[in-house]
Amino acid sequence: MVLHRTRVGASIAIAALAVAAFAAVASAQEQKPAEPAATPASANVLLNASYDVSRELYKDINAAFIADWKKKTGEPVTINQSHGGSTKQALAVINGLDPDVVTFNQAPDIDILVKPGLVSADWRKAFPNDASPYTSTSVFLVRKGNPKGIKDWDDLAKSGISVIVPNPKTSGNGRYTYLAAWGYGLKKSGNEAGARGFVSKVFANVPVLDGGGRGATTTFTQRNTGDVLVTFESEAKLIGKELGEDKFDIVYPSVSIVAEPPVAIVNPVVDKRGTRKIAEAYLNFLYSPEGQRIIAKHGLRPRNAEVLSANATEFPVIETFRVEDLLGGWEAVKKQHFADGATYDQITIKQ
Repeated sequence: MVLHRTRVGASIAIAALAVAAFAAVASAQEQKPAEPAATPASANVLLNASYDVSRELYKDINAAFIADWKKKTGEPVTINQSHGGSTKQALAVINGLDPDVVTFNQAPDIDILVKPGLVSADWRKAFPNDASPYTSTSVFLVRKGNPKGIKDWDDLAKSGISVIVPNPKTSGNGRYTYLAAWGYGLKKSGNEAGARGFVSKVFANVPVLDGGGRGATTTFTQRNTGDVLVTFESEAKLIGKELGEDKFDIVYPSVSIVAEPPVAIVNPVVDKRGTRKIAEAYLNFLYSPEGQRIIAKHGLRPRNAEVLSANATEFPVIETFRVEDLLGGWEAVKKQHFADGATYDQITIKQ
C-alpha cells in the first residue's frame, strides 16, 4: 500500500532549492546513459494463500525453498503465508486478497477463481497430477483408549456420540468429512435416500461447526468438546506429536475419501508484481524429492512413489474413493450438496 502525504505552506526558498535540485539531476541524467531499471523488491516476495491446517507444512516448505532458490540463483526470497478455511480463503482472494499462489485443499476453491480471471481455466494442466502435489484422507481422532469404542462411520451416527467437524460451507476439511460420510452411506445403503438419512444422523451429533479445520482441532483438544474429531490424516498425526500421543488415538474407518489438495498461480498478481518465474518454481518445488519428503514428514501422502514407499509404515492402506469416481465430480457435488438451499442446508436446518 502506498501512502500519499501532502505538506502545506512550504517556503518559497525551499521551493527554489527543489527546482534547482531537479534541474541538476536532469542535467546529470542527460550526461550519462540510462541505467536498467532495478528489479522491484516485490519480485522476490511471494504470498501463499493456503488452507487452515497447512501452516506447519508450509513453514518447512518455505524454509527449504528459500535455501534452494538462493543456492540456484544467488537471490534471496521472502514467502509470506495466509491461512484460513479453504473456501473462506478463496472468497477472500475474490474480494481483494492478492496472493501470488493459492494452495487450497479442494478443487472447487480454485475453480471459483476462474470466472473472475484470477487463475487459468486449464489450471489443472499447469502442474503434475492435476496440480495436486499430495493426497490425504479423512480419519477419526478419539480420546486415548477410545472410551466410546468408535471404529467406523456407523458409530458416529449413534445416539450419545458427539462429533466435531469444521463447517462444510467454509472449510474443505469439513466438506471432505461430509462427503466421506455420504460416500459411506451410499455404499452401504446403495441409494441416495440411505446416504442422506445416514449423514443426517451424523450431523445431528455435531454440537458446533467451526469455520476451519484448526478451529475444530482446538474445540476437540483444548476445549475438551466431543468424543471424536473427523479431520485430515495429517492433522490427526500432528495433534499426536504436538499434544502427546498419550492423549489421543487415530482410528482409520473401513472406507474414506481421497483428498487431493490443488495449487495454482494467481495470474493478475504475478504479472503485476513480476513474480511468475519464482511462483512457478515454488509450486514445482512441492513435486521435487525434497518437497515430497517434507510433505511425507507432515503426514501427507506424497505423489512420488519412492518417497511414499520409504514412508509406507506411516500410511496404512485403506479403501478410499474419489469425488470424481463415486459422487459425479466436484461440479455435481457443489450443486447437489453445497449450493444455497441444497442437501447440506436442508439437513442442517432440521437439526
